[in-house]
Amino acid sequence: MEELLAVAPAFLLLAARALGMVETSPLLSSDMTPQVAKLALAGFAAYAVLPTAQVYGDVSVFGFNFLLLVIGEGLIGIIIGFFINIVFAAFTTAGQFFSLQMGFAASETFDPLAQEENPLMGQYLNLVAMLIFLTLGGFQELFVEGFWRSVQSINIISMVNGREHIIGVILSGLSRLFMDAAIISMPIMGTLFLTSLATGLISKAAPQINILSEGFPISITTAFFLIFFTLPFMTEAFSRVVDSGFSTLRSLFAIIGQQIG
Repeated sequence: MEELLAVAPAFLLLAARALGMVETSPLLSSDMTPQVAKLALAGFAAYAVLPTAQVYGDVSVFGFNFLLLVIGEGLIGIIIGFFINIVFAAFTTAGQFFSLQMGFAASETFDPLAQEENPLMGQYLNLVAMLIFLTLGGFQELFVEGFWRSVQSINIISMVNGREHIIGVILSGLSRLFMDAAIISMPIMGTLFLTSLATGLISKAAPQINILSEGFPISITTAFFLIFFTLPFMTEAFSRVVDSGFSTLRSLFAIIGQQIG
């Protein structure tokens, strides 16, 4: 404890960054996670990386400048967590793309983790993505690639100097979000489009058939069969998207780290 008190300013800076990341990261940011647990996790993460933290220099004075440093460190953590949330949003967006064609556009479920309502298929894909994230050791990657490497590479001064790179990465992540969602949902969207086209042709060829009552069961059944058979390929796509997100973070830290070096 005495050793920790001796480096309390640096520890508080690290804890502010860790807390900002925890408060905005998938799963951890949920209101179902007690705030005490979030604070404890942030403090433990800060204590774990404290011996290797080299980006602060001599930080030993509390004051207004120190308060600005704390805010800046929290902002770095928020940026890391926000970027990981962008990666996860691709899965929910993919489900939203084909929910309308599937016939589930009006059906929404409450997501207790995100504290918001999502379309039924978006919520399903989001749960699958969370399981894959846990299977791939996502939290280990988050704290190693996201937090520990950021401590080695970024401080608030280098972040301000490299703001063009950070803004570019966030904007490219937002654009890649829709591209990844379209790639994941394209097989189902394309097949459902062909199904709708076929039912439309049938309604023209045989007007006596009530295609409105028959079309929804056909679309829903077709979509369920497609999800069942394509789920292994979708999980592989999920894995690539998550790995790509962490690779982008590593590249960003490497670029900004050169400014410190």
